[in-house]
Amino acid sequence: LSLVSRLTSTSPLNNTMSTSNLQSKETVATKTAQGAADMTRRMVCGGLAGMIAKTATNPLDRIRMLSQTGEHGSSPGTKLTPFQLYRSIIQNEGILGLWAGNGANLLRVFPAKSIVFASNDFYRGCCGYVYYGSNEKYLENAGVLPWSLSFLSGGLAGMTASAATYPLDLARGRITGKLAGAGGKKHYKGIVNTVVVTAREEGVKALYKGITPTLLGAMPYEGIKFATVGILEKMFPKEKTNTKDGCGGGVASNVTRKVVFGGAGGVMAGILTYPNDTVRRLLQLQGSKGTTEHFEGYWDCVRKTYSKFGIERFYRGAFINIVRMAPNTAIQFGSYELLKQLTEGYS
Repeated sequence: LSLVSRLTSTSPLNNTMSTSNLQSKETVATKTAQGAADMTRRMVCGGLAGMIAKTATNPLDRIRMLSQTGEHGSSPGTKLTPFQLYRSIIQNEGILGLWAGNGANLLRVFPAKSIVFASNDFYRGCCGYVYYGSNEKYLENAGVLPWSLSFLSGGLAGMTASAATYPLDLARGRITGKLAGAGGKKHYKGIVNTVVVTAREEGVKALYKGITPTLLGAMPYEGIKFATVGILEKMFPKEKTNTKDGCGGGVASNVTRKVVFGGAGGVMAGILTYPNDTVRRLLQLQGSKGTTEHFEGYWDCVRKTYSKFGIERFYRGAFINIVRMAPNTAIQFGSYELLKQLTEGYS
């Protein structure tokens, strides 16, 4: 019996099976490691793309925020033009005032955009698998999805990022949405100070003021943005003659296409979701230093704002927002595509 056991255990068939099982486990482990590395690469690329775009367009964003919140030093309800707001910032805070809150913005943007772009790719992959029946067919079709699935994946990505980074968004809103007081005295001194002061004076729960409209707005905002890009990619598909580095001419260039399509998506999303964004900014500022307005919730804010100022109040700063969104989103999508191409071999 022992002889039979030895012969069986050393038979070529058993050795082959053992080798096959070992290779299978190594393949699974390798694919898992590669998948994790690729996800990390996409997150870093997404975060850096967001930081580049936000820094480039922060002056426009500062003007838009002050117009939206009305915290620009003038009497309540006073409407100032973008140029008047620009001049007011320069007079009160100097040229660097145009980038006030940019540090807080970058701390928020890197994780937020990392999550948005990486999770959008993940959700798109899941939707593609369900829609085409396999990942291979999804990739064979260049990752193109119907606009409804692009909307769904983008919306879910936006909600995921917003939920994960909301306290940073609130801190950035309070820093950027207020003009310095007399003598250039600022209400908050950086993102850490804002978070600490808010939690100490208003409670930890205050760090989530305005999260309801933020999550409600994240779904359509990112959904519209990514869906618009998806529709345009379907209307203007990549040419087969495109070069390996994605820098072919005309619509063949991946980076150029992403810049144009991303800009269009940003403008479309900004126009349709702007009133909701105004409400969330007003909710974020309530209870902060120098702000006396108080709301019981989302719909109370809508009702009080409308009864006091009318429908126009929800669209203050909308023009400058459109002007800002086109380059901001274009740079985001273009930078993300470029960084992905440059780091292709590192995952």
